[in-house]
Amino acid sequence: MRVTGRVLFVLIAALASLGAMSQQQHAEQPATDKEIRIGNVMPYSGLLSEFGAIGQAEAAYFDMINARGGINGRKVRFITRDDNSDPAAALELTRNLVEKDDVHLMFGSFGTPGNLAARWYLNEKKIPQLFVASGDEELSRAKAFPWTMGWQPSFRSEGRIYANYIQAYYPRKKIVVLWQNDQFGRMLYKGIQEGLGDLNRHVLVDIAFDINDEHLDGHVSILKRTGADIFVFLGVPSTASKVIKLAASLNWHPVFIVNDSSASIANAMAPAGLENSAGVISAAFLKDPSDPAWKDDAAMKDWFSFMDKYHQVESTNNSAALYGYAAAEALTKVLTQCGDDLSRENIMRQAASLSSYHPSVALPDIRMNTSPSNYLPIKQMRLVQFDGRSWQPFGDVIETAFTEGAVR
Repeated sequence: MRVTGRVLFVLIAALASLGAMSQQQHAEQPATDKEIRIGNVMPYSGLLSEFGAIGQAEAAYFDMINARGGINGRKVRFITRDDNSDPAAALELTRNLVEKDDVHLMFGSFGTPGNLAARWYLNEKKIPQLFVASGDEELSRAKAFPWTMGWQPSFRSEGRIYANYIQAYYPRKKIVVLWQNDQFGRMLYKGIQEGLGDLNRHVLVDIAFDINDEHLDGHVSILKRTGADIFVFLGVPSTASKVIKLAASLNWHPVFIVNDSSASIANAMAPAGLENSAGVISAAFLKDPSDPAWKDDAAMKDWFSFMDKYHQVESTNNSAALYGYAAAEALTKVLTQCGDDLSRENIMRQAASLSSYHPSVALPDIRMNTSPSNYLPIKQMRLVQFDGRSWQPFGDVIETAFTEGAVR
């Protein structure tokens, strides 16, 4: 019995040792594997499916990178899933990407609710949640969530830009606001309210609308009857185009301000009618691929070549696709900086050490800067006005404010 017990003990010890070795090898796999596995969650279906173009362009970008030999000799496997804009689905898909597909990192997943749903899990597992496709400041809190990093300018800061513009050019004019009733629209409007301060008394009416709202015509009619001089729209491009067109059909021509993600010639201005859209004000940080102003720009020529060769879709002028291209380019910069050390710790270290990096399709003088305490890489925008053909920038590059912990 003693011999049997000793043999059993040795077998158990050996199995435990093998198990520990297996777990250690699995944990170290990202640093030695010849493949970089990137997880991503997008709304390829559902109410926000127009933004699925971001993920499609990112997939095509990494196809281009692989055709060129990969990143530091490693091929990229971009694994993207459809969450149908459902936060619960986003969390479950993220878990599967981490636990079944063994991704090195999550990158560029779309939307505030889904990213917030996955944030605790990814930080607990110490999985990078990089360059999320959301401008919510909650996703750029380096101290509280060191594995989660934003990318684009914050929604609140963008809202303040519009408020400052109104204060400077139309300090005594009457204002109405039509805003999308979700975290995205709420944060944009919050920034406007904070920026207007005492001028909030000039906001005659604000109306919150659902993404699938069937009463836009009624909303616009109510807003027109206020006699407002300034109409601020905060939502998605497909709705922006309808609202601009509706206002024109009512012979209402206020100063029209739309948020950045709706300021697309191909996706909003043209469908609304170029003549109806002339004069629209917005703020931007990326070039508009449908803007003829960039037809001779070297970076945009590269964009169109990329689209022709790697992402043959119906339109090469999709601003959401350009966003995905720019974000994927930025991630490639980070992963290239990692060299041979693809540990998750080093991926975050490199992401937090960007200095004056200029995405090729960003507007001139827009730079990415990060540090261990600065997890919002892009904090600059330009005011632009649509002249019926092209976006015309005016004023200087605006440095947006960001203070970690400002949102709770």
